[in-house]
Amino acid sequence: MLKLYSRLAIVLFLVASCASKKTKFDDYVFKTKSEEVSYQTAYDKALKLWNIPYSEEDVKTSFGTAHVVMAGPKNGKDLVLLHGMDASSTMWYPNIKALAKNHRIYAIDFIMEPNKSNLTSKPLSSDEIVAFYNEVFAYYKLKKFDIIGASRGGWIATLLAVQKPNSIDKIVLLSPAQTFKFIDKPRKTTSALMLKLFPSEKKFSKTLNTFSTHPENISRIYKRQFYLANKYAKSNSSMLKMMPFSDKELESINNPVLVLIGDKDVINSEESLERANKYLNNCKTKTVKDAGHFLTIDQPKIVNDAVIDFLE
Repeated sequence: MLKLYSRLAIVLFLVASCASKKTKFDDYVFKTKSEEVSYQTAYDKALKLWNIPYSEEDVKTSFGTAHVVMAGPKNGKDLVLLHGMDASSTMWYPNIKALAKNHRIYAIDFIMEPNKSNLTSKPLSSDEIVAFYNEVFAYYKLKKFDIIGASRGGWIATLLAVQKPNSIDKIVLLSPAQTFKFIDKPRKTTSALMLKLFPSEKKFSKTLNTFSTHPENISRIYKRQFYLANKYAKSNSSMLKMMPFSDKELESINNPVLVLIGDKDVINSEESLERANKYLNNCKTKTVKDAGHFLTIDQPKIVNDAVIDFLE
Protein backbone atom coordinates (compact mmCIF):
# COMPACT_ATOMS: atom_id res chain seq x y z
CA MET A 1 0.00 0.00 0.00
CA LEU A 2 2.82 2.41 0.86
CA LYS A 3 4.53 1.70 -2.45
CA LEU A 4 1.27 2.32 -4.29
CA TYR A 5 0.79 5.57 -2.40
CA SER A 6 4.35 6.65 -3.21
CA ARG A 7 3.92 6.04 -6.92
CA LEU A 8 0.56 7.79 -6.95
CA ALA A 9 2.03 10.78 -5.13
CA ILE A 10 4.85 10.97 -7.66
CA VAL A 11 2.43 10.90 -10.59
CA LEU A 12 0.27 13.59 -9.01
CA PHE A 13 3.32 15.71 -8.26
CA LEU A 14 4.70 15.47 -11.77
CA VAL A 15 1.39 15.91 -13.54
CA ALA A 16 0.47 18.85 -11.36
CA SER A 17 3.80 20.60 -11.78
CA CYS A 18 1.51 22.96 -13.60
CA ALA A 19 -1.43 21.89 -15.65
CA SER A 20 -1.11 22.53 -19.35
CA LYS A 21 -2.74 25.78 -20.35
CA LYS A 22 -3.51 27.26 -23.70
CA THR A 23 -0.91 29.86 -24.59
CA LYS A 24 -1.87 33.32 -25.79
CA PHE A 25 1.30 33.65 -27.83
CA ASP A 26 3.86 31.29 -29.29
CA ASP A 27 5.64 30.10 -26.16
CA TYR A 28 5.57 26.66 -24.53
CA VAL A 29 5.86 27.82 -20.91
CA PHE A 30 4.50 31.32 -20.55
CA LYS A 31 0.89 32.30 -21.18
CA THR A 32 1.58 35.96 -21.94
CA LYS A 33 4.47 38.12 -23.03
CA SER A 34 4.34 40.02 -19.73
CA GLU A 35 4.87 36.75 -17.81
CA GLU A 36 7.88 35.96 -19.96
CA VAL A 37 9.37 39.43 -19.51
CA SER A 38 8.79 39.35 -15.74
CA TYR A 39 10.49 35.97 -15.41
CA GLN A 40 13.43 36.75 -17.68
CA THR A 41 14.09 40.02 -15.84
CA ALA A 42 14.31 38.01 -12.62
CA TYR A 43 16.57 35.46 -14.38
CA ASP A 44 18.97 38.17 -15.54
CA LYS A 45 19.22 39.59 -12.03
CA ALA A 46 19.83 36.13 -10.55
CA LEU A 47 22.49 35.28 -13.13
CA LYS A 48 24.53 38.26 -11.92
CA LEU A 49 24.89 36.37 -8.61
CA TRP A 50 27.46 34.22 -10.42
CA ASN A 51 29.80 37.16 -9.82
CA ILE A 52 32.36 35.93 -12.36
CA PRO A 53 32.73 36.74 -16.06
CA TYR A 54 30.26 34.78 -18.19
CA SER A 55 28.67 34.87 -21.61
CA GLU A 56 25.31 33.70 -22.91
CA GLU A 57 24.40 32.13 -26.23
CA ASP A 58 21.26 30.78 -27.88
CA VAL A 59 21.83 27.60 -29.87
CA LYS A 60 19.30 26.51 -32.46
CA THR A 61 18.26 22.86 -32.24
CA SER A 62 15.63 20.69 -33.90
CA PHE A 63 13.35 21.31 -30.91
CA GLY A 64 13.82 25.01 -30.34
CA THR A 65 16.48 27.27 -28.88
CA ALA A 66 18.86 26.11 -26.16
CA HIS A 67 20.15 28.86 -23.88
CA VAL A 68 23.70 28.21 -22.70
CA VAL A 69 25.71 30.16 -20.12
CA MET A 70 29.48 29.81 -20.46
CA ALA A 71 32.28 30.67 -18.04
CA GLY A 72 35.77 29.61 -17.06
CA PRO A 73 39.01 29.31 -19.04
CA LYS A 74 38.57 28.36 -22.69
CA ASN A 75 41.45 25.91 -22.39
CA GLY A 76 39.95 24.26 -19.29
CA LYS A 77 38.36 20.83 -19.39
CA ASP A 78 34.75 21.07 -20.58
CA LEU A 79 32.13 20.75 -17.84
CA VAL A 80 28.38 20.62 -18.55
CA LEU A 81 25.96 21.71 -15.82
CA LEU A 82 22.37 20.44 -15.76
CA HIS A 83 20.18 22.26 -13.24
CA GLY A 84 17.34 20.99 -11.06
CA MET A 85 13.64 21.22 -11.90
CA ASP A 86 12.54 24.82 -12.57
CA ALA A 87 15.83 26.04 -11.04
CA SER A 88 17.52 27.14 -14.31
CA SER A 89 21.24 27.62 -14.78
CA THR A 90 21.23 30.52 -12.32
CA MET A 91 21.00 27.96 -9.47
CA TRP A 92 24.78 27.37 -9.66
CA TYR A 93 25.61 30.75 -8.13
CA PRO A 94 26.96 29.27 -4.84
CA ASN A 95 29.19 26.85 -6.77
CA ILE A 96 30.20 28.47 -10.04
CA LYS A 97 33.37 30.25 -8.86
CA ALA A 98 34.87 26.94 -7.69
CA LEU A 99 33.65 24.98 -10.71
CA ALA A 100 34.85 27.54 -13.26
CA LYS A 101 38.35 27.93 -11.83
CA ASN A 102 39.85 25.18 -14.01
CA HIS A 103 36.90 24.10 -16.17
CA ARG A 104 35.17 25.57 -19.20
CA ILE A 105 31.54 25.70 -18.09
CA TYR A 106 28.50 25.06 -20.30
CA ALA A 107 25.36 25.51 -18.20
CA ILE A 108 22.37 24.48 -20.32
CA ASP A 109 18.80 25.56 -19.56
CA PHE A 110 16.42 22.61 -19.88
CA ILE A 111 14.13 23.34 -22.81
CA MET A 112 10.82 22.30 -21.18
CA GLU A 113 11.02 24.59 -18.15
CA PRO A 114 10.87 28.31 -17.32
CA ASN A 115 14.29 29.72 -18.24
CA LYS A 116 15.77 31.26 -21.39
CA SER A 117 15.61 28.17 -23.60
CA ASN A 118 12.55 28.03 -25.82
CA LEU A 119 10.71 24.89 -26.91
CA THR A 120 9.04 25.20 -30.31
CA SER A 121 8.00 21.56 -30.73
CA LYS A 122 5.72 19.25 -28.79
CA PRO A 123 6.89 18.02 -25.36
CA LEU A 124 9.98 15.86 -25.71
CA SER A 125 10.22 12.13 -25.14
CA SER A 126 13.26 10.67 -23.38
CA ASP A 127 14.86 9.93 -26.74
CA GLU A 128 14.22 13.50 -27.87
CA ILE A 129 15.72 14.88 -24.65
CA VAL A 130 18.88 12.93 -25.47
CA ALA A 131 18.81 14.25 -29.04
CA PHE A 132 18.35 17.84 -27.81
CA TYR A 133 21.43 17.70 -25.58
CA ASN A 134 23.50 15.87 -28.17
CA GLU A 135 22.79 18.67 -30.65
CA VAL A 136 24.08 21.21 -28.13
CA PHE A 137 27.16 19.05 -27.41
CA ALA A 138 27.82 18.76 -31.15
CA TYR A 139 27.48 22.53 -31.63
CA TYR A 140 30.26 23.14 -29.10
CA LYS A 141 32.27 20.09 -30.29
CA LEU A 142 32.32 18.70 -26.75
CA LYS A 143 34.37 15.53 -26.39
CA LYS A 144 35.34 13.69 -23.21
CA PHE A 145 33.57 16.27 -21.08
CA ASP A 146 32.54 16.06 -17.43
CA ILE A 147 28.93 16.56 -16.40
CA ILE A 148 27.17 17.61 -13.18
CA GLY A 149 23.44 17.12 -12.76
CA ALA A 150 21.32 18.26 -9.81
CA SER A 151 17.93 16.71 -8.99
CA ARG A 152 16.16 16.23 -12.34
CA GLY A 153 19.40 17.31 -13.99
CA GLY A 154 20.95 14.25 -12.33
CA TRP A 155 18.31 12.03 -13.89
CA ILE A 156 19.03 13.58 -17.29
CA ALA A 157 22.79 13.16 -16.82
CA THR A 158 22.20 9.47 -16.08
CA LEU A 159 19.92 9.17 -19.11
CA LEU A 160 22.70 10.59 -21.28
CA ALA A 161 25.27 8.26 -19.71
CA VAL A 162 23.34 5.07 -20.48
CA GLN A 163 23.33 5.94 -24.19
CA LYS A 164 26.05 4.19 -26.14
CA PRO A 165 28.22 5.66 -27.45
CA ASN A 166 28.50 9.00 -25.63
CA SER A 167 31.25 11.56 -25.03
CA ILE A 168 30.92 11.85 -21.25
CA ASP A 169 33.91 11.36 -18.95
CA LYS A 170 33.24 11.94 -15.24
CA ILE A 171 29.72 12.28 -13.80
CA VAL A 172 28.57 14.04 -10.64
CA LEU A 173 24.99 13.42 -9.44
CA LEU A 174 23.73 15.84 -6.78
CA SER A 175 20.67 14.32 -5.12
CA PRO A 176 19.45 12.95 -8.45
CA ALA A 177 15.65 12.70 -8.57
CA GLN A 178 13.98 9.43 -9.62
CA THR A 179 17.35 7.96 -10.56
CA PHE A 180 18.06 5.17 -8.08
CA LYS A 181 14.65 5.01 -6.38
CA PHE A 182 11.28 6.73 -6.20
CA ILE A 183 10.81 9.81 -3.99
CA ASP A 184 11.86 8.79 -0.49
CA LYS A 185 9.35 10.84 1.50
CA PRO A 186 6.37 11.56 -0.78
CA ARG A 187 4.18 12.91 2.00
CA LYS A 188 6.71 15.61 2.80
CA THR A 189 6.84 16.73 -0.83
CA THR A 190 3.14 17.64 -0.88
CA SER A 191 4.12 21.25 -0.14
CA ALA A 192 5.70 21.40 -3.60
CA LEU A 193 2.57 19.86 -5.11
CA MET A 194 0.36 22.48 -3.47
CA LEU A 195 2.69 25.24 -4.63
CA LYS A 196 2.25 24.10 -8.22
CA LEU A 197 -1.52 23.87 -7.89
CA PHE A 198 -2.06 27.10 -5.96
CA PRO A 199 1.06 29.30 -6.14
CA SER A 200 1.61 31.70 -3.25
CA GLU A 201 4.55 33.17 -1.39
CA LYS A 202 3.50 31.30 1.76
CA LYS A 203 3.46 27.91 0.02
CA PHE A 204 6.76 28.75 -1.65
CA SER A 205 8.35 29.47 1.72
CA LYS A 206 7.02 26.17 3.10
CA THR A 207 8.45 24.31 0.12
CA LEU A 208 11.88 25.85 0.64
CA ASN A 209 11.78 24.78 4.28
CA THR A 210 10.99 21.22 3.16
CA PHE A 211 13.72 20.95 0.56
CA SER A 212 16.44 22.98 2.29
CA THR A 213 17.96 22.83 5.76
CA HIS A 214 19.19 26.41 5.38
CA PRO A 215 16.65 28.36 3.34
CA GLU A 216 18.09 31.51 4.88
CA ASN A 217 21.16 30.92 2.70
CA ILE A 218 19.14 31.41 -0.47
CA SER A 219 19.56 34.83 -2.04
CA ARG A 220 16.36 36.87 -2.11
CA ILE A 221 17.17 37.68 -5.75
CA TYR A 222 17.28 33.99 -6.62
CA LYS A 223 14.19 33.29 -4.52
CA ARG A 224 12.22 35.74 -6.65
CA GLN A 225 13.23 34.01 -9.87
CA PHE A 226 12.63 30.53 -8.43
CA TYR A 227 9.19 31.53 -7.18
CA LEU A 228 8.19 32.81 -10.61
CA ALA A 229 9.52 29.61 -12.17
CA ASN A 230 7.32 27.52 -9.87
CA LYS A 231 4.38 29.80 -10.61
CA TYR A 232 4.73 29.51 -14.38
CA ALA A 233 6.13 25.96 -14.63
CA LYS A 234 4.35 23.64 -17.00
CA SER A 235 4.18 19.86 -16.75
CA ASN A 236 3.95 17.43 -19.65
CA SER A 237 3.48 13.72 -20.18
CA SER A 238 7.18 13.06 -20.77
CA MET A 239 7.89 13.83 -17.10
CA LEU A 240 5.92 10.73 -16.17
CA LYS A 241 8.68 8.71 -17.83
CA MET A 242 11.19 9.86 -15.20
CA MET A 243 11.41 6.39 -13.69
CA PRO A 244 14.36 4.97 -11.73
CA PHE A 245 16.94 3.30 -13.94
CA SER A 246 17.09 -0.47 -14.10
CA ASP A 247 19.94 -2.55 -12.69
CA LYS A 248 21.08 -3.30 -16.23
CA GLU A 249 21.07 0.36 -17.26
CA LEU A 250 23.11 1.38 -14.23
CA GLU A 251 25.56 -1.47 -14.78
CA SER A 252 26.16 -0.20 -18.32
CA ILE A 253 27.73 3.00 -16.96
CA ASN A 254 31.47 2.55 -16.66
CA ASN A 255 32.30 6.23 -16.12
CA PRO A 256 33.65 7.44 -12.79
CA VAL A 257 30.57 8.67 -10.88
CA LEU A 258 30.23 10.71 -7.70
CA VAL A 259 26.83 10.70 -5.96
CA LEU A 260 26.09 13.19 -3.18
CA ILE A 261 22.91 13.41 -1.13
CA GLY A 262 21.96 15.43 1.92
CA ASP A 263 21.29 13.63 5.18
CA LYS A 264 17.90 15.35 5.39
CA ASP A 265 16.91 14.96 1.75
CA VAL A 266 13.23 14.21 1.07
CA ILE A 267 13.97 12.84 -2.41
CA ASN A 268 16.78 10.38 -1.67
CA SER A 269 18.04 8.32 1.27
CA GLU A 270 20.92 5.98 2.07
CA GLU A 271 19.09 3.40 -0.07
CA SER A 272 19.93 5.55 -3.09
CA LEU A 273 23.63 5.39 -2.26
CA GLU A 274 23.45 1.66 -1.60
CA ARG A 275 21.96 1.05 -5.03
CA ALA A 276 24.50 3.37 -6.67
CA ASN A 277 27.37 1.50 -5.02
CA LYS A 278 25.88 -1.86 -5.96
CA TYR A 279 25.25 -1.29 -9.66
CA LEU A 280 27.58 1.51 -10.81
CA ASN A 281 30.96 0.02 -11.68
CA ASN A 282 33.12 3.00 -10.69
CA CYS A 283 31.23 4.92 -8.04
CA LYS A 284 31.96 7.09 -5.01
CA THR A 285 29.20 8.24 -2.68
CA LYS A 286 28.96 10.74 0.13
CA THR A 287 26.24 11.89 2.51
CA VAL A 288 26.45 15.61 3.19
CA LYS A 289 25.50 16.42 6.77
CA ASP A 290 23.00 19.14 7.62
CA ALA A 291 21.81 19.34 4.03
CA GLY A 292 18.49 18.76 2.31
CA HIS A 293 17.64 18.31 -1.36
CA PHE A 294 19.15 21.73 -2.12
CA LEU A 295 22.57 20.61 -0.91
CA THR A 296 24.47 22.97 -3.25
CA ILE A 297 22.94 25.86 -1.30
CA ASP A 298 22.75 24.23 2.13
CA GLN A 299 26.43 23.24 2.22
CA PRO A 300 28.15 24.85 -0.78
CA LYS A 301 31.74 24.59 0.48
CA ILE A 302 31.46 20.90 1.34
CA VAL A 303 29.81 20.16 -2.00
CA ASN A 304 32.28 22.31 -3.96
CA ASP A 305 35.30 20.68 -2.31
CA ALA A 306 33.96 17.15 -2.87
CA VAL A 307 33.12 17.83 -6.52
CA ILE A 308 36.40 19.56 -7.36
CA ASP A 309 38.42 16.83 -5.64
CA PHE A 310 36.55 14.20 -7.69
CA LEU A 311 36.85 16.02 -11.03
CA GLU A 312 40.52 16.87 -10.67
